[in-house]
Amino acid sequence: MEEALAEVAPLLPAASIPPRALGVMVLAGDETLVGWLRERLPPQALGRIEEVRQRLRRALPDHLAYVVDQSRRRVAALLGEGLVARRGPVGQASEAAADRWARLTTHRVWGVPILAAVLAAMYLFVGVFGAGTLVDLLEDGLFGGVINPAATRLAQALIPWPAVRDLFVGPYGLVTMALTYSLALILPIVGTFFIAFGLLEDSGYLPRLAVMVNRAFKAMGLNGKAVLPMVLGLGCDTMATLTTRVLETRKERLIVILLLALGVPCSAQLAVVLALLGTLSPLAVLIWGGVVLSVIIVVGRLAAAVLPGRGSDFVLELPPLRAPRPGNIVVKTLARIEWYLKEAVPLFVLGTLLLFIADRLRLLGSLERAVGPVLQAGLGLPAETAGAFVIGFLRRDFGAAGLYRMAHEGRLDPVQVLVATVTITLFIPCVANFLMIVKERGWRTGMAVAGFVFPCSLTVGGLLNAALRALPVSLR
Repeated sequence: MEEALAEVAPLLPAASIPPRALGVMVLAGDETLVGWLRERLPPQALGRIEEVRQRLRRALPDHLAYVVDQSRRRVAALLGEGLVARRGPVGQASEAAADRWARLTTHRVWGVPILAAVLAAMYLFVGVFGAGTLVDLLEDGLFGGVINPAATRLAQALIPWPAVRDLFVGPYGLVTMALTYSLALILPIVGTFFIAFGLLEDSGYLPRLAVMVNRAFKAMGLNGKAVLPMVLGLGCDTMATLTTRVLETRKERLIVILLLALGVPCSAQLAVVLALLGTLSPLAVLIWGGVVLSVIIVVGRLAAAVLPGRGSDFVLELPPLRAPRPGNIVVKTLARIEWYLKEAVPLFVLGTLLLFIADRLRLLGSLERAVGPVLQAGLGLPAETAGAFVIGFLRRDFGAAGLYRMAHEGRLDPVQVLVATVTITLFIPCVANFLMIVKERGWRTGMAVAGFVFPCSLTVGGLLNAALRALPVSLR
């Protein structure tokens, strides 16, 4: 660093700030100085500065801006220790304990089990309590037992036209499907996720979570900030697509939207998928997870190499750890639920309306007949599985549930179960997620994502089927 500063300092023009500070800003790539330097330096000097910057960037383990930021924080912490008054022995002890925990959360070794414990707690709260207990109470109890039967009786009494009645309470009805799906199935999941998200955010652990997964996300052409929408995708991909706004560059947002649509199962689908894999051996579960994760990494790296633009620097402020404040959690959760109701629920209604029209025009049946031979020839699956994949576009968990029924009835062998499970996990996003992609990035991007994901899922499924048939692997 000192040698680089010594080379760059003589080339820099006079300024109102110290030469060393200006040199650090230039080497760190401060974009606010680009125009100023071009006006005052010849092209040879600019080329020399860029050469030194690139050499320094290759020599450092992390980006220079990050190294400088960390150095400044260490100096600020040392100054703060000498200036801030302690609050007696009890205050010193609690502050020391908090400092130790803060260091452990980003430790290369001890940070991993802490991360695993946090993710496990999130899964139990969101995936088990939210997607299991609360969904059962609302979907089967409130909507299935009270609201939908009452709406059906009311529609039969007031609406004499069958087509109009089915629009509200039919298989693709605005009440029996759109509101049931968005309020009884998805809302409990995203609601519990918002609570868990608020706890992580208010406690100060959320940026530490991003730090811990940064290296893993680099393999996909992203940085640790992408963990936020990716984790939310395990609750609901539709809402996760909306939260890609937190990412800094268009390129990163596109990559995460693609990976969410391709390989991140929502909690409703994940529960059915795990039940489907529960009929097979642990090896089958490992193969499913390995294939899906490998596809995500490969597609992410290829997208990072192909898509134009640049990624953002991974610079995060690490706030101190503290006990979350219930008032903050309540306010943030309610604000995010309001956001969900305004942004996502209308898309579920629109998607259901489109499905109702497609069903009335008999397009869904035609689509099943067109997809059946492709699945049979390419993936070795029975033609009747086409219905499950078509329904998977409407509701991802219903598609997996259709495959589960076929496997339970003995109409799928173990290889077919595993191939079908991998394929439907990687299948095109549900209609609500697709409409959210269109809302965020436009029709061209939405069609491009669907146009890539559909053949990609079928190709991976076909290759997996060929490999499993060729190798003597026992999946029972």
